[in-house]
Amino acid sequence: MSSAVEAHRTYDFTAVPHIVRSAVALGLIEAGTVFAFSLVSRFLAGPVELGLEAVILVIGLAAVAGLPGLWTKARTGDGIAAAAGIGLGAAVVFLAVDVTVLQPLGTYTNRWLAIGGGSNWWYHPIWWMVGTFLPWMGATVLANQANKSGSPSLLGLMVTAIALAAAVAVFAVLIHFPGAAWTLPTFGVAFLPGIALAALVTSLGRRPA
Repeated sequence: MSSAVEAHRTYDFTAVPHIVRSAVALGLIEAGTVFAFSLVSRFLAGPVELGLEAVILVIGLAAVAGLPGLWTKARTGDGIAAAAGIGLGAAVVFLAVDVTVLQPLGTYTNRWLAIGGGSNWWYHPIWWMVGTFLPWMGATVLANQANKSGSPSLLGLMVTAIALAAAVAVFAVLIHFPGAAWTLPTFGVAFLPGIALAALVTSLGRRPA
């Protein structure tokens, strides 16, 4: 019965098979993005390396934060939760590829695994949390957009989140927050509060469901 009902829905696609298929697709996208980033880090240097890494990072963030909400057509809490589920499943798929393929290839020059002292038990939970948080916030922004204008916008999501992340990064550097610097990693970390702020900002003026 639930499958039949969902087949006629135009939003909040929450069927388990759809979530699983989407999670596998996103996990493979994550693996490809990380692999590309690792190759750029190993074989390039200087402004070219920084520029390509920035492009790859933004593409990866857009995919992880935006695609799950678009795939579930998130409009309410159900669609947003399904998007977060896709993110969690994708993190598991990516980590399976990471352990069995990417790490043995040895393309990483400074992966999180090394920062964690060589333990996947440090590295993997961080990826699970971030991989779930970004789709959750991203789907919230997309749902807010759809509520106001009738259609979600991945470009609008990223422009808002990047602008707020940049503001957070600049503020962190100016107040000398530990580890903050004028670097790409600082922006990458700042994207987390940035997209959370985007979810908050886009919720202003939202019509009751």
